[in-house]
Amino acid sequence: MPDMPPEKTRCELCNAEKKLHHASGYQVCSACRVIIGNVKNHPEIIRKLWLRFQDEPILPEPCRVEQMEARELPDVVNGKRYRTIDRDQNKWYLSISEIEGSPVEVFASTAFDRNHELQSRISDLTTITRLISLILRHIFLGEPLTLDKCLKQIQRSSRQRNDLPDMLYGVLSRYNDNTPQHDDPAPRPDA
Repeated sequence: MPDMPPEKTRCELCNAEKKLHHASGYQVCSACRVIIGNVKNHPEIIRKLWLRFQDEPILPEPCRVEQMEARELPDVVNGKRYRTIDRDQNKWYLSISEIEGSPVEVFASTAFDRNHELQSRISDLTTITRLISLILRHIFLGEPLTLDKCLKQIQRSSRQRNDLPDMLYGVLSRYNDNTPQHDDPAPRPDA
């Protein structure tokens, strides 16, 4: 049976009929995917080129960026799992939940559940992945990002009193009027 040619549809940016890729919420051809990457990762180059070829600022007047309407995270999402090895040769599994090809949650786990040194770091790891997931949902789903939500994720990451997430929660909750304070005082700021 002969190979089927790749499915072609129109690029959302240049309207070319080519094989499409997912990039920043758009279905685009490979050339436009590169452009999107450069706009996101190298805006200074885009500004410089714009000024050279257009002889005017890229944004002549300040404009308001429309806030995307927040979407709710479904109960079930597709994802990908990646197996990685750290510098100490420990195997880790990184799971990325996706909606329409965009990452919305990150989870990390290790195959070495019996390794106490690694397990002592799990609450720190959980804090990192919860906060990254919150940021991803803000970027790709338009979920509002608030101090309350950050504190909630940090608090949920804590596995025991006075671990790093618990101490972070204690200090950061002082900046939020809506958060109940710990019974013991949080560490004092250094002068």
